Amino acid sequence: MDGKNKLMTKTKNNFAAMSVTALLAACLWLAAVNCFAAQTNHDFSAVTAKVQDWVDKGYYPGAAMLVAKYNQIIYQKCFGSYTPDTSVLIASAGKWLAAATVMSLVDEGKLSLDDHPSKFLPEFKNDPKDKATLRQMLSHTSGYPPYQPKDKPVDKYQTLFESVEHLLPLPPDYQPGERFDYGGLAMQVAGRMVEVATGKDWETLFQDRIAKPCQMTNTHFVPVDQGGGHSPMLGGGARSNLRDYANFLSMIFNDGKFGEKRVLSAKAVREMQADQLRGAFVKQPEFPARVRGATHNSIYGLGEWREDLDLRGNAVLISSPSWAGAYPWIDKTTGVYGVIIAHVDGAKAGPDKFSGFYSSPELAALVREILKHETDLKNSASQPH
Repeated sequence: MDGKNKLMTKTKNNFAAMSVTALLAACLWLAAVNCFAAQTNHDFSAVTAKVQDWVDKGYYPGAAMLVAKYNQIIYQKCFGSYTPDTSVLIASAGKWLAAATVMSLVDEGKLSLDDHPSKFLPEFKNDPKDKATLRQMLSHTSGYPPYQPKDKPVDKYQTLFESVEHLLPLPPDYQPGERFDYGGLAMQVAGRMVEVATGKDWETLFQDRIAKPCQMTNTHFVPVDQGGGHSPMLGGGARSNLRDYANFLSMIFNDGKFGEKRVLSAKAVREMQADQLRGAFVKQPEFPARVRGATHNSIYGLGEWREDLDLRGNAVLISSPSWAGAYPWIDKTTGVYGVIIAHVDGAKAGPDKFSGFYSSPELAALVREILKHETDLKNSASQPH
């Protein structure tokens, strides 16, 4: 075989070796560039109408939404002023990203979910808050105050080191594991533990371990506002866009792999989705009860909500909603992952008292209903009459 034929054969073999998942990731990126609705046989007009209504009423200045089923985009649309590259504060939707970053270190054995703060932060020795574990910090059962008290000076920290200094004088509200109390302060301690364990700052760790492997080129943990301080805030300080967060969801949906790249172990993904409240008291109605009518108390994993469970208690609808309106979710009952990127304009909520935290999750139920209805129609049509 001459050199030219060898080269042609090698080129064909290399092309054939490209994985389906890698091609899907590339298609995801290309499709997101223009944000036209994906080619689909599904009728998502009800989804479009609902989001458009929110935009028309001024609740969201715009929005960008994507739904994928078994890694294939089946719906994609931009609304108002938004494009696929519009990056906004995603508030609590960043908790999922933060937990994944921590779990990448757990995967490598640099930390354990049962570690206490003083293992890395000696200032916690003899502090009652040292009884809490990393697991409890990521599941809001640490007993720490969920937020900075209103009567305290506004925190203007620029680093996690400073953030922990602000937290240290605060007494715990509860014993670790006693009750679920949704908030963000404990996650700051978790982030500082990670920094000390690795010798790297949080943003560098997030970029190296999650953002770059998942091709999230415009997602960062940045200041919450323009007033300075609050950087980084693990529980509410990330900014992202449609394409980036969809890539993250693809990684979680595929048990820790993005394309051919292993980002998290499948074990880490399962741990994040497992019940981490472990009997902690839940004051109902909490988020899943408000949006799904779910009365179970195993409502949270690590950085993510367990909205809906199967008969064995496994989470089949997981999410990370934000007050701002960004809402990413994975629905295992339909093989779907989806995300809406939006940022509520509170000044325009008016008498309706619109809440992005409770409204955007309506989309997950609507998508599920549409897909299951279509499946029922197909099954009915295939039955002999």
